[in-house]
Amino acid sequence: MARMAFVTLLTRISYLPGVLVLDYGLKSTGSKYPLVVMVTPTLEEDARDVLTQCGIEMYSINSLVPDSSRHTVADHDARFKDTWTKLRAFGLEGFERVVLLDADMLIKRNMDELLQMPLTQDEIAAAHVCACNPMKLVHYPADWVPANCAHTAVENPLGLPPAWTPTSPRPYGQLNSGTVVLNPSPALGEAIVHFLNTENLESFAFPDQDLLTSFFKGKWKPLPWYYNALKTLRVIHPQLWRDHEIRCLHYILKDKPWEARTPIVPGPFDEVHEWWWNDFDRMASGLDSQRRNKIFSLVDTSKER
Repeated sequence: MARMAFVTLLTRISYLPGVLVLDYGLKSTGSKYPLVVMVTPTLEEDARDVLTQCGIEMYSINSLVPDSSRHTVADHDARFKDTWTKLRAFGLEGFERVVLLDADMLIKRNMDELLQMPLTQDEIAAAHVCACNPMKLVHYPADWVPANCAHTAVENPLGLPPAWTPTSPRPYGQLNSGTVVLNPSPALGEAIVHFLNTENLESFAFPDQDLLTSFFKGKWKPLPWYYNALKTLRVIHPQLWRDHEIRCLHYILKDKPWEARTPIVPGPFDEVHEWWWNDFDRMASGLDSQRRNKIFSLVDTSKER
């Protein structure tokens, strides 16, 4: 019988704390659907043991990376090397519907409704990118400016995201792949891999999400910001952000909360990083000493960032 589930990817042990807190958040908010973790051969046995001990289901997949002659991730985005492998979710067998989530996320409110939302077989649902580029990164697209950002057009926390039309700014048609609702099938998975192996990837600055934007052009439904609440939105788009509306908080950028508990210098994201540690502590307190010690060995609770 086909199942429904939340799905994430884990390729290395350094992201295991994120997966454990993601699983805890889904359970603590009363989700009736499990978290299934796609794992590659690169994942260490220690990480697999912890997942097994915590009762988290694993689904074995192979890595997915285009030939280096077709696409190379820039040094400043080296953390994105594994993200192509997220596309394996589209070919999962035995699932009617999945919600693909990044491992660097915190669940704040139940969002089981995503697994029941209307979606045709060839559609996906996802939230928009934030195209403001506040740090003025030169490698970001030239049209990534606040006036072209879909989030700028949302005037209040419960406002609907704008739909793309042929006259819309290009970023209105770009998704962030942190949260993606999809109906997987082997045929869809094969079609996406074929697209990856034949499409011109040179213009894809953000690997998997640029591919999904292109592959599902005209076939993706925009989700409200709070299903993929990029932590930067709290600063960049205060008109839409409300802490209590967040369903799923996304810790984008290089610094992940589990890498350091205490900041050296106060920053704009310290409070939302503290939320992650609060869930981590609650999750760890419910484990036996052996599992708790193993998990604490993977995070630095004293390191300053």
